Amino acid sequence: MKKARKSVRASTNTASPTRARPGMRAEYDFRGGVRGKYAKAFARGSNIVVLEPDLVAEFPSASAVNKALRAYLKGKSVSRTA
Repeated sequence: MKKARKSVRASTNTASPTRARPGMRAEYDFRGGVRGKYAKAFARGSNIVVLEPDLVAEFPSASAVNKALRAYLKGKSVSRTA
């Protein structure tokens, strides 16, 4: 059996699990990973709205907020055209 090397050189070849990049732990294994799996979703972004605590009591779910906003917008568009 060969003696293991003590120093790890920086390598661009990531195919070999025995050669690790500096700063990477040995238990990180990306061999089954897919590059860019969530890139499209990340590029689209998200629209996160944080409600104040008093509003959270009135709107317990995202669907309740959406329903209220749709009703508000429907009423607003009716008043604009009249």
